[in-house]
Amino acid sequence: MGILWLIVFGIVVGAVARWIVPGTSPGGVLGDLVVGIAGSIIGGWIFGIFGHGGMTGLGAFVSALIGAVVLLWVIRQVSGRKAA
Repeated sequence: MGILWLIVFGIVVGAVARWIVPGTSPGGVLGDLVVGIAGSIIGGWIFGIFGHGGMTGLGAFVSALIGAVVLLWVIRQVSGRKAA
Protein backbone atom coordinates (compact mmCIF):
# COMPACT_ATOMS: atom_id res chain seq x y z
CA MET A 1 0.00 0.00 0.00
CA GLY A 2 2.93 2.34 0.68
CA ILE A 3 4.20 2.28 -2.91
CA LEU A 4 0.72 2.85 -4.29
CA TRP A 5 0.25 5.82 -1.96
CA LEU A 6 3.65 7.22 -3.04
CA ILE A 7 2.64 6.99 -6.71
CA VAL A 8 -0.73 8.67 -6.17
CA PHE A 9 0.89 11.34 -3.99
CA GLY A 10 3.59 11.91 -6.63
CA ILE A 11 1.00 12.29 -9.38
CA VAL A 12 -0.84 14.95 -7.38
CA VAL A 13 2.43 16.73 -6.60
CA GLY A 14 3.46 16.53 -10.27
CA ALA A 15 0.19 18.10 -11.36
CA VAL A 16 0.62 20.98 -8.91
CA ALA A 17 4.28 21.44 -9.91
CA ARG A 18 3.26 21.52 -13.58
CA TRP A 19 0.83 24.31 -12.70
CA ILE A 20 3.52 26.26 -10.80
CA VAL A 21 6.38 25.96 -13.32
CA PRO A 22 5.43 27.57 -16.65
CA GLY A 23 6.26 26.10 -20.04
CA THR A 24 6.22 22.73 -21.68
CA SER A 25 8.41 19.78 -20.94
CA PRO A 26 9.75 17.06 -23.22
CA GLY A 27 7.53 14.36 -21.68
CA GLY A 28 4.27 16.30 -21.69
CA VAL A 29 1.73 15.75 -18.95
CA LEU A 30 2.78 12.14 -18.33
CA GLY A 31 6.41 13.20 -18.02
CA ASP A 32 5.49 15.90 -15.52
CA LEU A 33 3.62 13.36 -13.42
CA VAL A 34 6.65 11.07 -13.42
CA VAL A 35 8.76 14.08 -12.41
CA GLY A 36 6.30 14.61 -9.56
CA ILE A 37 6.90 11.10 -8.31
CA ALA A 38 10.68 11.49 -8.59
CA GLY A 39 10.51 14.97 -7.06
CA SER A 40 8.56 13.71 -4.08
CA ILE A 41 11.24 11.10 -3.45
CA ILE A 42 14.02 13.67 -3.87
CA GLY A 43 12.24 16.24 -1.69
CA GLY A 44 11.69 13.70 1.07
CA TRP A 45 15.31 12.62 0.88
CA ILE A 46 16.66 16.19 1.02
CA PHE A 47 14.41 17.18 3.91
CA GLY A 48 15.45 13.96 5.67
CA ILE A 49 19.10 14.99 5.42
CA PHE A 50 18.26 18.20 7.26
CA GLY A 51 16.49 16.29 10.04
CA HIS A 52 12.91 16.61 8.84
CA GLY A 53 12.43 13.03 7.66
CA GLY A 54 9.27 11.07 8.20
CA MET A 55 6.96 14.04 7.73
CA THR A 56 3.27 13.48 7.17
CA GLY A 57 0.39 15.59 5.95
CA LEU A 58 1.12 19.13 4.85
CA GLY A 59 4.85 18.89 5.62
CA ALA A 60 5.25 15.89 3.34
CA PHE A 61 3.27 17.65 0.60
CA VAL A 62 5.42 20.79 0.84
CA SER A 63 8.71 18.87 0.78
CA ALA A 64 7.55 16.79 -2.19
CA LEU A 65 6.30 19.88 -4.00
CA ILE A 66 9.61 21.70 -3.50
CA GLY A 67 11.50 18.67 -4.83
CA ALA A 68 9.18 18.34 -7.84
CA VAL A 69 9.25 22.06 -8.70
CA VAL A 70 13.05 22.17 -8.56
CA LEU A 71 13.38 18.98 -10.61
CA LEU A 72 10.82 20.15 -13.17
CA TRP A 73 12.53 23.55 -13.47
CA VAL A 74 15.95 21.92 -13.98
CA ILE A 75 14.58 19.55 -16.63
CA ARG A 76 12.96 22.43 -18.50
CA GLN A 77 16.18 24.47 -18.36
CA VAL A 78 18.29 21.57 -19.62
CA SER A 79 15.83 20.71 -22.40
CA GLY A 80 16.05 24.29 -23.70
CA ARG A 81 12.31 24.85 -24.03
CA LYS A 82 10.96 28.33 -23.41
CA ALA A 83 8.02 29.25 -21.20
CA ALA A 84 4.66 29.29 -22.95
